[in-house]
Amino acid sequence: MAKKIKLPAIALLAMIAPGQANAAILTDAEATFLDQLVTAAAVLEQRCSGYEADGAHGVQLGARLLGSPDAAMAMIDAYAAAIKAHDGEDYDRSKFRLEVFEAASKTSKRLRADLIKNPKGACADYGDISAARGLLRRY
Repeated sequence: MAKKIKLPAIALLAMIAPGQANAAILTDAEATFLDQLVTAAAVLEQRCSGYEADGAHGVQLGARLLGSPDAAMAMIDAYAAAIKAHDGEDYDRSKFRLEVFEAASKTSKRLRADLIKNPKGACADYGDISAARGLLRRY
């Protein structure tokens, strides 16, 4: 005799399943671009002197890596949603990707540790790398 599944169990599964469907693995290109975005953001967050965001070139870099400007903007939007979610702010849930949140958090923690341990050297290293990639520009 088959057991009947109760309605609350079905409701619970319905709530869990969409979240798990969103949790995917980043492609190599996505992981690379996200790492570069997080690095540039860490430089700006730490107020490393001499650098500012270069949005147009950042989108171009993402388009080269991901295949289109739309794909680049989607990753930028997913990263923005991850930052807002981390900070407890309202964010567009349709743009949130758990894998972006997790990867960005891990990279951000590592970068912050480096920037705290060696602020001058890490600012120069990460800032110069981000400027060479086109995500930041020197002023």
